[in-house]
Amino acid sequence: MDPDDQQVLTTLRAIHDGVQALRSRGVEADSWTGMLVGEGYEGSGTSAAHINVVLGDRTSPVGLAWIQALASPSAGHAPFMVIARPGLPVKPFTLFVPKSTINNPDHAAVTWGAAQAGVAAGIVEAVRNGVIPVDVAENALLVCAVWVDPGATVAHSDVIFLNNRVATYTALDNAGHHRPSVSDVLEALDDDQGIFNPHFRP
Repeated sequence: MDPDDQQVLTTLRAIHDGVQALRSRGVEADSWTGMLVGEGYEGSGTSAAHINVVLGDRTSPVGLAWIQALASPSAGHAPFMVIARPGLPVKPFTLFVPKSTINNPDHAAVTWGAAQAGVAAGIVEAVRNGVIPVDVAENALLVCAVWVDPGATVAHSDVIFLNNRVATYTALDNAGHHRPSVSDVLEALDDDQGIFNPHFRP
């Protein structure tokens, strides 16, 4: 089996297993007040997805940041609303903020195409499974800062879609459950892996 196809199957299984595990323990509506922050990472190489989310009600600082970001695009970093399909934005209304400068046709196509669709799917799935309560989704605003590797190509669109779907769902679930805890972060200093990221390991 092609390595990319194997990665797609692995990611699909992860989505299925995660949905089954989370279906019965969605976040309570009263936990989604003010502002919540979450992070999700999925995949590797140029197909990896790194998502940061900030969710807040429209009167929170998130609301102001959402409007300012949409109204203040810069070259290669123009935020845009995430859609489930043309003319149908996701709820909560979501601003896709590219972390990497869009500077070539493939990168643009993957960002606006597969990555956006993956983010949309992760959000819709989170609402459907109760991770974001419906009444919160109706009124909150969501900012998604999304890393799409400049070397990503349309040939890997299926993997990029799935990675962004999983990473977005994970980020929202982490935000809703206030993960990680401070103790989780402190423990990272003492385990075998230590502190590292995809671009640097001491």
